[in-house]
Amino acid sequence: MRSIEVRRLGVVPYGDALAMQRALVEERKAGRVPDLLLLLQHPPVITLGVRGDGGRSNILATPERLAELGIDLFEAGRGGDVTYHGPGQIVGYPIIDLKPDRCDVHVYVTDLEDVMIRVCAEYGLPAGRVPGLTGTWVGAEKIGAIGVRISRWVTSHGFAFNVRRVSSTSS
Repeated sequence: MRSIEVRRLGVVPYGDALAMQRALVEERKAGRVPDLLLLLQHPPVITLGVRGDGGRSNILATPERLAELGIDLFEAGRGGDVTYHGPGQIVGYPIIDLKPDRCDVHVYVTDLEDVMIRVCAEYGLPAGRVPGLTGTWVGAEKIGAIGVRISRWVTSHGFAFNVRRVSSTSS
């Protein structure tokens, strides 16, 4: 069994987390750090994947409106579509060397889904998959998004797990 070092980082701006991941991926490739899991939260940000237009067509707000709302926009360099990160969400960035025995992207993504499904079960939430889509759902609500990047079998990016419903109105 392999071990992983977990780093709980609190709230980290997306650009800082992206730079940290890039540096740690290089450190992992060189064998200078062990397998890592970065757990953190981001201030409001929308990240774009590399598929198609990266999800830009799914963003309905103008850049000016996003700026008014304090929401940054980043091209993430990961798989998947557009993803919102913000309050009520835990983001996990596994920096893992899949060599020599785990070199299967589909299995890796399925494993990430399985972890989120098992965490939901621990809290009494019946989570599962939707055929043909990546991520995890509780009923019709998506609770976990996945977008990964793998370079020379070292992973980065990862998952966004919605752990608390955030109201858009104040009381």
